[in-house]
Amino acid sequence: MQRTEHPLLSPSLGTHKTLFSFHYGAPDARPKVYIQASLHADELPGMLVAHHLRTQLEAAEQDGRLLGQVVLVPAANPIGLAQRLVHRALGRFEFDTAENFNRHYPDLAEAIVDEARALLGSDAQANVKTVRRLVHAWLLNWSPETELASQRRTLLLLAHDADCVLDLHCDAEAAIHLYSEEACWPALEPLARLLGCRAVLLARESGGGPFDERLSGLWWQLSDRLRDAGHPVPLPQACASTTVELRGETDVSHAHAQADSAAIMDYLCHMGVIRADVAPVLPPLPCAATPLAGSQTLRSPLPGVLVWVAQLGQTVGIGEVVAEVIDPTAAGASRVHAVRADVAGVLYATVRERYVLAGGEVGKVAGAVPFRCGDLLGA
Repeated sequence: MQRTEHPLLSPSLGTHKTLFSFHYGAPDARPKVYIQASLHADELPGMLVAHHLRTQLEAAEQDGRLLGQVVLVPAANPIGLAQRLVHRALGRFEFDTAENFNRHYPDLAEAIVDEARALLGSDAQANVKTVRRLVHAWLLNWSPETELASQRRTLLLLAHDADCVLDLHCDAEAAIHLYSEEACWPALEPLARLLGCRAVLLARESGGGPFDERLSGLWWQLSDRLRDAGHPVPLPQACASTTVELRGETDVSHAHAQADSAAIMDYLCHMGVIRADVAPVLPPLPCAATPLAGSQTLRSPLPGVLVWVAQLGQTVGIGEVVAEVIDPTAAGASRVHAVRADVAGVLYATVRERYVLAGGEVGKVAGAVPFRCGDLLGA
């Protein structure tokens, strides 16, 4: 194992932050898997999973069972980790720009398409190597002007050539679920089984430039752009990436983290990154994959106290009451508003607060029929 320090661009005199990566296996071994945690710095379950993964990966390396390579970044956002306001961690948006730490990554396909058009040919595997080389050169030539840009560049340099990328997040309160691109689902379906996901939300492209999609989207987007330019070439989907939502913000326990790290290690064995004496058994998939465009965001039209009727991970039907919002100040008697599902599916995420404002989001239901378009991710 090699531990590497990556200094970020200093935003002010006398200060600097450092990102740490842990490298297991030979640097040229395949498959390469990149795993990071807490890109939204106040989402901590993944950081504890990384703690347990370190022990398991080091044991696999010492035992000679590590056939591929794994790059692990346990705390992917040192900028956000330092952000606190009135005793509360605020790690989703950067204070200086108000930008989401998991948006606005550069379009790698657009960055290299002109060079790729001149260099790619009929050999699919040679094309993969060429694309990775072009992206690496582009990232090295990128001169960030801000601390946030330097963090984005560092993470992309560590992950750009990975065969698989696991970006560990969590929601406010949630059942375990995945977000990914449609092109990645065949490779990631075993992971969803091993983790016991209650929802899998897929999109061709969700919008906003999140970290994981810039890495997997590179391949199908570049292929599409070359074809549209009259230069079709064989280009495999050489990276499968996903955002893994490890339940809710307060679900930070050794029991959860040990189960999740064991599932990830089994997935690495399934991929052939780690040699297993006995192949891991893939359990049944607990849910069907559904389109992200079919996910309904539940909202309350009035303010009040939020009381849940349905449970996280429960399947609800159209018109079913999933929560109540109660205004105890109304004249005569308290006013009770029933929040109903407009789609049939799994209630996979809810807010943690129990007082909501008018128009406020309260939860999400994974429906099977797409009805939304445009940018599909929230702020």
